[in-house]
Amino acid sequence: MTASLPDLTARLLDAARKAGAEAADALAIHGTSTTIDVRRGALEQAERAEGTEIGLRVLFGGKQACVSSSDISDRTIAALAERAVAMAREAPNDPYAGLADPDAIAREWDLAALDLADPAPEPDAATLESDCRAVESAALAAKGITQVEASAGYSARAMHLAASNGFSGGYSRTSRSLSAVAFTGEGTGMERDWAGESRTYQSDLPDAAGIGTLAADRALSRAGAVKPVTGTYPVLFDERIASSLIGHLLSAVNGAAIARGASWLRDALGQQVLPAGLSVIEDPHRPRIGASRPFDGEGLPTRRRAIVENGILTGWTLDLATGRKLGLPSTANAARGTSAPPSPSTSNIDLTPGTRSRDDLIRDMGTGLLVTSMIGSTINPTTGDYSRGAAGFWVQNGVISHPVNECTIAGNLRDMLLRLIPANDARAHLSTRVPSCLIDGLTLAGA
Repeated sequence: MTASLPDLTARLLDAARKAGAEAADALAIHGTSTTIDVRRGALEQAERAEGTEIGLRVLFGGKQACVSSSDISDRTIAALAERAVAMAREAPNDPYAGLADPDAIAREWDLAALDLADPAPEPDAATLESDCRAVESAALAAKGITQVEASAGYSARAMHLAASNGFSGGYSRTSRSLSAVAFTGEGTGMERDWAGESRTYQSDLPDAAGIGTLAADRALSRAGAVKPVTGTYPVLFDERIASSLIGHLLSAVNGAAIARGASWLRDALGQQVLPAGLSVIEDPHRPRIGASRPFDGEGLPTRRRAIVENGILTGWTLDLATGRKLGLPSTANAARGTSAPPSPSTSNIDLTPGTRSRDDLIRDMGTGLLVTSMIGSTINPTTGDYSRGAAGFWVQNGVISHPVNECTIAGNLRDMLLRLIPANDARAHLSTRVPSCLIDGLTLAGA
């Protein structure tokens, strides 16, 4: 970086004041990333990106405007501020827009405890390519695998947020990833599956051979897939895709959707939305986890909170604007980029795990569908009507029988979540930890 991020935000705020802004906040981000892709034994892509972005939001009462740039020269910063002020003067009035009260902003936090940035040196392209070839080799070692696509990546990102209300703070995070997609069969009989891992610390990333072998095993198990029968059956959502169920709940309790009245949970505050004993907890302070953060996009201190507690919906996910519109305080869930104002978003999420394993649920479900992948989505955000394409395995009398594909699962999310039974197989390193989940009585459309 040619300029420090705190210095950039200070220059942006100073330019906003000189241009006549009543209030402003500024965001500066510097990021680097390297991605290597190997396909059919050959290097397919080597991509490197590095750059700094700046963003400025200015406010006049309830009017606001956002501008951004990748040019950090003094001339550009001055022009950005003048343009933002001119835009804000012409913007429609929003009585809910505004910065946080100075008494509410975060003043101190412990970045060492969050441990979001790996101090190890950035890996070079040769190291990432070597990882790709190792994962590819492991997958191709399995008899029946015809092709492998392997990817390895590293990214580092630093940000700093400052505002005219006195807030100023920043942090950095890193990520190292490795994945493989394995193919088996040919033509219309081709099947594929994948495996991948991502960690904050490079030293925590699992062995490449294990990732490749898992991708191959999953692909081979898909060979010979057929459509399942049509009817009403229990469906077990594998841990790899079960988080989508809780994702739909989180979207429905997002303050932006509630403020618009466009949520199937808009009247559910204080009501049961999950079975008794299950909770959905947000914890933005888990160490070495990609979505952790010490403060939100408006400089408010983040905290652990229960979104659903013992099955009861306890609150919405709010930033300052949606909170003001609903007459509620922010839950410190503002997220933002350089070119848009804040909006509500969650960080790390946990669903209460069950007491049984995935194998136990397979045994106990009798006859039904184990879903391991999903495509497409038709979700009515107002009614919660749910329909998604799926593939996985047919379970007959508590035993996996054969692979299936080209089917559709349908139901209503409000009813589905009230029948949810979680397993105990959530992976500890994920930001969203949701185990495999069984739901009885869903409609399958297959053969």
